[in-house]
Amino acid sequence: MSHVSFKVNGTSHALDLDTRTTLLDALREHLHLTGSKKGCDHGQCGACTVMVNGRRINACLTLAVMHEGDSITTIEGLGTPDRLHPMQQAFIKHDGYQCGYCTPGQIVSAVAVLDEIKAGIPSHVSGDLNERPQLIADELRERMSGNICRCGAYSNIVEAISEVAEGKA
Repeated sequence: MSHVSFKVNGTSHALDLDTRTTLLDALREHLHLTGSKKGCDHGQCGACTVMVNGRRINACLTLAVMHEGDSITTIEGLGTPDRLHPMQQAFIKHDGYQCGYCTPGQIVSAVAVLDEIKAGIPSHVSGDLNERPQLIADELRERMSGNICRCGAYSNIVEAISEVAEGKA
């Protein structure tokens, strides 16, 4: 057992966990925040995406004890049913979900993607690494490529992200 303390969605938590407990399992099983999903459990689908200190990660690939003192944001921390985050509103408006299983990870990732672009962090499709990344469909698709949607709502997801980026949501 190991002790770990971190903030999740603005609330401090202290847990005693087996050192092998993933961040995803700590969130779901110990803090009962079940929005982040366990999809593949191998970091390939993105259903477990959360933000740690503002950067998105796959929660299934990291151990909870590695996040001592970190600030973690899950889908529950972005918005509530009566006060949705603009990205959540845009996903609903553009039907950016179908079965909904991947949606929490998609939304958290999409919020982080816009922050990455704002910060000027290049991606593999950035034309010039010295220029600011452009908010174009290819850029969004590349950045969201770690989030799999088995239902195929990709074009709707890109439309939702684009709307939020343009400040229309």
